Amino acid sequence: MSKKIAVLITDGFEDSEFTSPAEAYTKAGHEVVTIEMEAGKTVTGKQGKAQVKIDKDIDHVSPAEFDALLLPGGHSPDSLRGDDRFVSFTKEFVASGKPIFAICHGPQLLISANGVRGRKMTCVKAIAVDLKNAGADFYDKEVVVDNDKLVTSRTPEDLPAFNQESLRILNNL
Repeated sequence: MSKKIAVLITDGFEDSEFTSPAEAYTKAGHEVVTIEMEAGKTVTGKQGKAQVKIDKDIDHVSPAEFDALLLPGGHSPDSLRGDDRFVSFTKEFVASGKPIFAICHGPQLLISANGVRGRKMTCVKAIAVDLKNAGADFYDKEVVVDNDKLVTSRTPEDLPAFNQESLRILNNL
């Protein structure tokens, strides 16, 4: 059955960390919905290879509308966590117990939403100390799955494992 995946994204996202999972989810029959400050706007990846048209603005969505959340890395999560609306959305998603998929710098939004304490996670090396300081159980592995509710990976090189685990969880919802 098709699932609806929210993606919090803005300019400077790591291109493949959005395009690869989004393509895998869509190919599997799921719906990917991009969310930013302004619906209809086009955001550009930090490599300049991907451009994404925003489907919904943050003021007109609720975590209740979605089955899962994708947080791609790059500079996007750091930019978004400066906006309380994105932190609140993420915090509500954590509280809902629905699956969250975060790669590279994606966990920065989870840190700001107080959603990492006691959870098994990984991330890009540059923010590993932040994740540990926020109370996560850090593992330097290509993919870490916590209770089939949180999938994290480090870098674009980990995307095959990240996509496989997130699809496994989506398909079992």
